[in-house]
Amino acid sequence: MIAVAFRSTLAATLVALTLAAPVQAAGYRDTDVAMTVQEDLDLSRYLGTWYEIARFPNRFEQGCAAVTAEYSPLPKDRIKVVNSCRKGGVTGPLETAEGVARVAGPGKLEVNFVSWLRLLPFTWGDYWVLDVDADYQVAVIGTPKGKQGWILARTPNISATELEAAKAVLRKNGYDTGALEMVPQN
Repeated sequence: MIAVAFRSTLAATLVALTLAAPVQAAGYRDTDVAMTVQEDLDLSRYLGTWYEIARFPNRFEQGCAAVTAEYSPLPKDRIKVVNSCRKGGVTGPLETAEGVARVAGPGKLEVNFVSWLRLLPFTWGDYWVLDVDADYQVAVIGTPKGKQGWILARTPNISATELEAAKAVLRKNGYDTGALEMVPQN
C-alpha cells in the first residue's frame, strides 16, 4: 500500500513538473542575446555584505523582504554564501540559507546550497556578475538561462540614477526589466 501511494505521489509530481516546465523555462531574458560579464571582477573587493535592491521573481525568495547576501572567503578558492531574508515583510521572521560558491571563469561563479549534493555537477547554479561599479557599491547579477537576476548594493537603498544604470545592464544582457520587483529593505 505504501509503495502504491509513493508511486502515485511520484507520478503526480512528475506530471506537475512536466506541465510547469515550459512556463519556468522561458525565464526573464532573451537567451539569443549574448551575455557579458565583469571579466576583471576582483573577488576580494566583492566579498562582504550586499543588500538586494531588486530581483526577478523566483520561488526560493517568494515573500522575502530585507534580503541580504554575505560573502566570505573559504579555503580552496571557495566562497561562503549566507543569504538572509525576512519572511512576509521587513519585520518578519529571519530565514537564512548557507551555501558555497566557486569560480567558474572570469566574472562567473557557481553556487550550491545543498551540501550533501556538492559532488554532483548539476547541483551548482550559475551566478554571473554582469557588472559592478568602480567602487564595488552596486552589482548586477544574472544567469545564462535568465531565470534569475538581481541588483545588489552595499547599502539598503540606491539612487534613481544607480538603479537605472543597473537596469540598463540587465537590458543589454537581454533581460525584460519590466518583470523586476523592488525588494523592501526598511
